[in-house]
Amino acid sequence: MDRFARQQVLPGFGKEAQEKLKHSKILVIGAGGLGCPALLYLAAAGVGTIGIMDGDMVSLSNLNRQILFGESDLGLNKAETAAHFLKSKYSDIHIDCIPEFITTENAAPVISKYDLILDGSDNFPTRYLVNDICVLLKKPLVFGAIYQNQGQVGILNAKDSNSVNYRDLFPDPPTAYEIPNCNETGVLGVLPGIIGTIQATEAIKFITGFGSTLIDKMLFYNLLDHQSYEVGLNKNPDAHLSMPNTIAEFMEVDYAVVCGNGDSINWVEAIGLLKKFPDGKLIDVREKDEAPRLKKIKHLSFPVSEIEETIGVLNSIDPVLLFCQSGIRSLKTVKILEKAFPGKKIHSISGGIEALDSPINKNYHGN
Repeated sequence: MDRFARQQVLPGFGKEAQEKLKHSKILVIGAGGLGCPALLYLAAAGVGTIGIMDGDMVSLSNLNRQILFGESDLGLNKAETAAHFLKSKYSDIHIDCIPEFITTENAAPVISKYDLILDGSDNFPTRYLVNDICVLLKKPLVFGAIYQNQGQVGILNAKDSNSVNYRDLFPDPPTAYEIPNCNETGVLGVLPGIIGTIQATEAIKFITGFGSTLIDKMLFYNLLDHQSYEVGLNKNPDAHLSMPNTIAEFMEVDYAVVCGNGDSINWVEAIGLLKKFPDGKLIDVREKDEAPRLKKIKHLSFPVSEIEETIGVLNSIDPVLLFCQSGIRSLKTVKILEKAFPGKKIHSISGGIEALDSPINKNYHGN
């Protein structure tokens, strides 16, 4: 008896389905709240090759939902940590570790190697990027997302050109500051656990042909009362208008700008600007009771709720470098200040104070 015995005796599954899993290759983009449970169950089910792609580092606030990590993993790369964990559990599968964020440069060569893509990302630039390259490479995509107490799962781009893709649902990307992520709205860790597990379920069913799948459908789930429902998806005749038609066109798209992240810079860039422009200031737009506080880098504190009262102080400051907990509220504040100060250099720091957990940024945090 092997470790897949309980699957193989399941009516309708059997050894044939297990062989399909063994020879399949699935890429999980994002080893976060969705990716962690999905990875656990894909590996346990015996998917032969699993790719893990994530350039982010483990931070303390991840641990309520990213169940592959613990306190000893803080500051480590998520893809490498997840790969090490799964390799220690299962010797009969192959794990590809890709410790970097997906970009227009690396997307095609990475995704082309896999049979199925599972999107565990938590931001719109990545979702649109992943969708577009999957359409161009004709790769099926298991989509998942959460918002507060709700989640959704569907299988996109699963058949031919008539299959639904993400742009059929949302042709025009919302800007990053319009829709907050779980850092701003909160989330119980079990919700991405449920949605990520459903994503893994759909991936397994799709590969093996077991049961009915969510191809061209979206399953909606509510944590508060456990109600769920399915919606059939249709093609949007305008979806193709904003999509790249070739790999060359795809590589020319700046998805950060398309999705409203064009005003974001990272901490290293921010420190560089402060050194170059002595009139520049770093400004914390979080409320004064929010933690952790930034203690070792000189900065001002103007909560976004009070920005109208303090806006005059910014007359002599240029550039204005804003940060919050995760980069969402600071992006919103950029838009407010750009109207008040046209021509002034105003930037949001991508990832906010949570991005300081990165080993690169810790050098600046400690100075």
